[in-house]
Amino acid sequence: MNPDFRTLLWNAIGLIGQGVFFSRFYVQWYATEKKKQVVVPVLFWWLSLMGTFLLLLYAVFYDGHRIIIAGYSLAWIPYVRNLIIHQRNKEAHLDCPGCGLSCPPRAKFCSECATRLVPGTAVSKPVLQ
Repeated sequence: MNPDFRTLLWNAIGLIGQGVFFSRFYVQWYATEKKKQVVVPVLFWWLSLMGTFLLLLYAVFYDGHRIIIAGYSLAWIPYVRNLIIHQRNKEAHLDCPGCGLSCPPRAKFCSECATRLVPGTAVSKPVLQ
């Protein structure tokens, strides 16, 4: 591989990684402004994970700086953990048998139609053919 192409390629990967990692702040800011309360959307964690991965690749295969490698080698752990927590929470939500709204796991009644929620009863959603 041509040294100039190699440098250009790894600098592009590093720049894209930095851009992806930085974009997560705009995602969080937008979600917070939209809801008028502090919100950290799932996309924030995905962007964090992708940006960290790209920057780790850059550090390992091009830069070689041990401090940068150390910094990004463990940074992915809380991002993956937050994605797992989000998925478990999403799966624990109850679908209202009255209106189909996804309700929080501990809710006793649907906030939309006030139907009593019973764990284990799910709304049958129509199958698109």
